[in-house]
Amino acid sequence: MIMTTETLLIELGTEELPPKSLKTLAVTFHDQIKAQLDTAKLSYTDIHWYATPRRLAVKVNGLVASQADKAIEKRGPAVNVAFDAEGKASKAAEGWARSNGITVAEAERLVTDKGEWLLHKTVEQGKHIEQLIPDMVNQAVAKLPVPKPMRWGSGRTQFIRPVHTLTMLYGEKIIAGETLNVSANNVVTGHRFHHEGLVHIDHADNYEAILRDAYVVADYEERKKTILEQINNAAKEIDGIALPDEELLDEVTSLVEWPVVLVGSFDEEFLNVPAEPLIYSMKDHQKYFPVTNTGGKLLNKFIFVSNIASKDPSQVIKGNEKVIRPRLADAEFFFKTDKKHTLESRLTSLESVLFQKQLGTVKAKSERIARLSEFVAEKTGDDKALAYRAGLLSKTDLMSDMVLEFPQVQGTMGKYYAQYDGEHADVAQALEDQYRPRYAGDSLPEQTIGCAVAIADKIDSLVGIFGINQPPKGDKDPFALRRAAIGLIRIIIEKQLNLDIAELITKSVDLYQDKLSNDDVAMQVLDFISGRYRAYYQDQKIAIDVIQAVLANAPSKPLDFDKRIHAVTHFKTLAESATLAAANKRVGNILVKFKGELYSEFKQELASEAAEQELAESFAKVKVKVVPLMAAKDYQNALAELATLKQPIDNFFDNVMVMADDEAVKTNRLTLLSEIRDSFFAIADISLLQ
Repeated sequence: MIMTTETLLIELGTEELPPKSLKTLAVTFHDQIKAQLDTAKLSYTDIHWYATPRRLAVKVNGLVASQADKAIEKRGPAVNVAFDAEGKASKAAEGWARSNGITVAEAERLVTDKGEWLLHKTVEQGKHIEQLIPDMVNQAVAKLPVPKPMRWGSGRTQFIRPVHTLTMLYGEKIIAGETLNVSANNVVTGHRFHHEGLVHIDHADNYEAILRDAYVVADYEERKKTILEQINNAAKEIDGIALPDEELLDEVTSLVEWPVVLVGSFDEEFLNVPAEPLIYSMKDHQKYFPVTNTGGKLLNKFIFVSNIASKDPSQVIKGNEKVIRPRLADAEFFFKTDKKHTLESRLTSLESVLFQKQLGTVKAKSERIARLSEFVAEKTGDDKALAYRAGLLSKTDLMSDMVLEFPQVQGTMGKYYAQYDGEHADVAQALEDQYRPRYAGDSLPEQTIGCAVAIADKIDSLVGIFGINQPPKGDKDPFALRRAAIGLIRIIIEKQLNLDIAELITKSVDLYQDKLSNDDVAMQVLDFISGRYRAYYQDQKIAIDVIQAVLANAPSKPLDFDKRIHAVTHFKTLAESATLAAANKRVGNILVKFKGELYSEFKQELASEAAEQELAESFAKVKVKVVPLMAAKDYQNALAELATLKQPIDNFFDNVMVMADDEAVKTNRLTLLSEIRDSFFAIADISLLQ
């Protein structure tokens, strides 16, 4: 049977939706509708979401008109129970028949090799989409992530923004229904300024084309692509490069329905101010795209996206230039004012700012960071005095007017002010480096002094917050400790720093003196940081079992951890790995059950079996090679040497009874196996490899 198919259109027309939420709302709406269509077993060709500031929409192509009929078989009581000896129906049989709307005599029989039962066959007719879609829409709307619902008019209906239209079309037919007290129709709103009145959608297939005639680009991704192309073209025309920013691009796409890209300018004198606060002001406050030259130097130009195709674009440009000037003037004023005070002079003011109530002031934190930075620098062979100085000044720019106005430029402004104060170049750079990496994939500190301060800052926060028993719980992480831990791992590994996290934690605990109330803080912080390895290496496509194998050993040096990860990853590619992993697992299980005490070393004189002697000799030869490799932390070659034990281990298990009746012989064999297993475990627990 050929099923009728048509295009389904669902659109919720609203007042302007929050731009930062628009994409999430649209995708969630799409996902909810799709999930319900799939659950209802309604087949379709494809499904697509749309979003503009004033609408959320979903279009389903090739949607069947109704569900397929469903054959239903309802089994009743067994025949020997359904009838008595005289063939009269029992009450159970009659009750079952009645519940199915038939008589017992009308029931069929189900015969199997296990017996015979009463059976009723029926066909459940599939529902038409007109019966299903309205409820689906209501359920989808109810599940949208709306943090702050609002009410409008005299009703009590709540949504993220007032709703004006609801469109539910199957082909050209309106599906009757209601959502948020708005009845379904085939009308939508066009562009707020370029189109008067409502727009009639004559067929779901024509949705995009009809809206385009009403100055609305309904497809979010198409609109985003158009904006990006126009921005890049506009930048090219002025011999510049628009600064990429995916988050800003999404936000701008969510603010306009008919994008028109224009270029504005500002006074060149503002370029005397560091670029970062100017860029931040343009992007965050005004939603403009800054422009640099090919060398990366900021130009006195900006690109913006208008929602109006003006007959006189120059007036729109002038308006935006007028708006941006006071913002840039503020930045200029703050910069000039801040330079009147050195960073060092701002140390005292940090005494009035709390880092955390129980942990004291930011001034105290700066002093701890300074001493811990000095400690890190000593371990890495860097200049201790510079590290101390950078740590001490690390938070001073927080008290500058520029950072108070533009918090995102903390650290960066510290660098500029330090340069102006005549501080050492490494100290100045460290003030910016301390916050890196700010997010996943962000760049690491440029200089080693910056690494020391960044490490010290992160360790201090981790130890302090865990030390007062306030670790992250669930998705609550107010001090961003998870990010700090991953950042710490990244810096140490990717900058090849030979640092022991356990040592750093111990030093940090000492620096806090009596401020910490948690006696287990050192172990908890180390465990917490170790727990971030999984996410770090999964991003690099390292297998989970490899990560777990190394974690079982729990090395506290990230650089050492990394070497083990790569060694085990390579080991897993060897032909011998699977057998050796299984053997290690087997040995582990045997040793767990053994209640006696192993010998200090394998006793050759107790070895009576040839396979036993062969394994002992092979292991002795391998051990001689492995010891210097382990000392050099050459784990890959150490595992390669241990892998040569596969044959003698296999031969041992095939020919030797480990759990011998003679206690001394049994203990000796277990000692040999334990020594071999320990050699592997010194690198990782390979029994966890799958």
